[in-house]
Amino acid sequence: MPESAPRPTGPIAPTGHFMMAHPAHVMALGFGSGLSPKAPGTMGTLWAWAVFALLQNRLTDMQWAGLIAISIVAGWWVCTLTAKHMRVLDPSSIVWDEIAAFWLVLWLVSPVGFWGQLAAFALFRYFDAAKPGPVAWADQLYHDVDPITDRFAWRKAGWGIMLDDLVAAFCTLLVIALWRAW
Repeated sequence: MPESAPRPTGPIAPTGHFMMAHPAHVMALGFGSGLSPKAPGTMGTLWAWAVFALLQNRLTDMQWAGLIAISIVAGWWVCTLTAKHMRVLDPSSIVWDEIAAFWLVLWLVSPVGFWGQLAAFALFRYFDAAKPGPVAWADQLYHDVDPITDRFAWRKAGWGIMLDDLVAAFCTLLVIALWRAW
């Protein structure tokens, strides 16, 4: 009987081949936007903005609500599976969390024009990248799970990937609401 090849134990780097190996990878890596070598989160957010601009006047509010709800639930699954396959609890190349969260922001601040969307983009990117206060808390919530000792570690990691961006979206919406009220 031939010896089997040793299984790799380290992290798996995201590539086009890796992305195309599973439909969940395609979605989690933002249809390729997460493969950007620089600022994949920003590239994923820009991808979300472009798709929103294309669909903005084609979907009703109920359709947007459904798309975003499905994006969050499906996002948890695709982020969980892709992170597990990459063997990294929160890989920066997974950008579906930015996409779903930024769609939520753009949908809730609409109707606004380009400058309002740009302000929402800048605020969201600030909260997602700088991770002040509650965003840092959400980001660190599941970073200490151990996939070896915790059988739910990857599910927690997938939720953690989504959660910090949803909190960043909430903070963005809070700032915009306060600005509008002022």
